[in-house]
Amino acid sequence: MGDLATLLLLLILLAIAGTWLSLSRARDKAIQEARTRCYQHGLQLLDETVGLSGLRLRRIHGQRVVERRYSFEVSIDGNDREAGHLWMIGNVMTALILPTIELYMPEREQASLPQPPASAEGNVLPFRRPVRHRDARH
Repeated sequence: MGDLATLLLLLILLAIAGTWLSLSRARDKAIQEARTRCYQHGLQLLDETVGLSGLRLRRIHGQRVVERRYSFEVSIDGNDREAGHLWMIGNVMTALILPTIELYMPEREQASLPQPPASAEGNVLPFRRPVRHRDARH
């Protein structure tokens, strides 16, 4: 009985460590995305970090997935602090809110929105959908 309890404890510790490593890699990707988007819009990412501020379930193509929300602070002119948020599924950014822009394109609303002309200027970001690869064996 002692060996089984030890094995179960070891498996639980391995699951916790694996989850922590996965979330750590996802956070690093979120920091990279926040840094890139702030640079694109002329904002300064304060403290050079993001923090996990929420989780939500979202249905995409009939599957429920966990979407993580990261919060961070940016500065527009160096004398202020403004909140920014980005949402990620896996390593793909699905939404972004900065003080100067808001980019969120839910699937069911994308088809009904008019597409801006190719030469549109301003705070419009191209939105890329997550690429789902299907296994050829199924």
